[in-house]
Amino acid sequence: MSAPFAVYVTAIGGPEVLQAQPIAMPVPGADEVVIEHTAVAVNFVDIYLRAGQPHSHNPTPPFIPGVSGVGRIKAIGSNVRDLKVGDKATYTNAGVGSYCTHVVLPAERVIPVPESLDDVRVAAGLVRTLTSQYLLKQMRPLKPGTRILVHAAAGGVGQILVQWAKRLGLVVIATAGSDAKIKTVLELGADFAINYRTQDFVAEVNRITAGKGVSVVFDSVGKDTFDGSVKCLESRGLVVNFGTASGQVEGFKLQDLHSKSLWVCRPTLKTYVADRAEMLAMSKEAFEILGDPAIRLDIEVVLPLSQASESHRLLESRTTQGAIVLIPDALFIKK
Repeated sequence: MSAPFAVYVTAIGGPEVLQAQPIAMPVPGADEVVIEHTAVAVNFVDIYLRAGQPHSHNPTPPFIPGVSGVGRIKAIGSNVRDLKVGDKATYTNAGVGSYCTHVVLPAERVIPVPESLDDVRVAAGLVRTLTSQYLLKQMRPLKPGTRILVHAAAGGVGQILVQWAKRLGLVVIATAGSDAKIKTVLELGADFAINYRTQDFVAEVNRITAGKGVSVVFDSVGKDTFDGSVKCLESRGLVVNFGTASGQVEGFKLQDLHSKSLWVCRPTLKTYVADRAEMLAMSKEAFEILGDPAIRLDIEVVLPLSQASESHRLLESRTTQGAIVLIPDALFIKK
């Protein structure tokens, strides 16, 4: 077994501040478990925190980034009854960083994983499918035929959103930033696709909907798209800003919502999985999606954990189309 290590954010800054450092093997408390990672997720929130972008919580360096990983339970505390050593398990938003070979976390935050699921696919897709679940099923009722707009539809969450939305019978208008990504989102099932780099997406949505607009906009881009997203709404429509890939939304005027009684919200997955029962129920749906081979989940690249800085460079470039996953170096070498 290789020596345990973690990748730390050593200072607020660019990807270069991510540095691998040795750690002691974690020991579980009475109500905790230790998971030995087989795969670690890379998500945009990791970048927000590394760069110091305002978020629901901003830890002070040095800290271990990452919100999700998957692996095997290596040790359990004396009070843990419903989990055992060797179980496949995952977690998200557990109050611990995941860019490490081993992690200790509260047993109540552990999510058992079906043995049939591939570890890399779970790492790549857990946060994306859980996010898609609350966006599509918990924000507001979405009946078949409802028109929605999905920004960054070729990205990690976007891919799942488009496919799940089509299973719910929704009319999906998608945006993406290149012709190749447009091709992808159409393959995923989007009814219409807009290249926001070469087309005015507001004008295109207006044309596609004959001026009616859409019921909901799912916007993970933020600064560059938010104002236009509001303009795409039908009366009483909703913009869900669940990410800020282009930067924070600033200077928003509440009065802009007045004329059509519009809604805007800024949700976060953390609040939707805070309750264990709700988290497990959402995870059951997520695993059903991840376990379906018909669901496309592009994985852009798999990198050794020690190269986490490169994963951030790739994600920040906004040229990636799928998920990025980190694997502990010893396992990566074996592959």
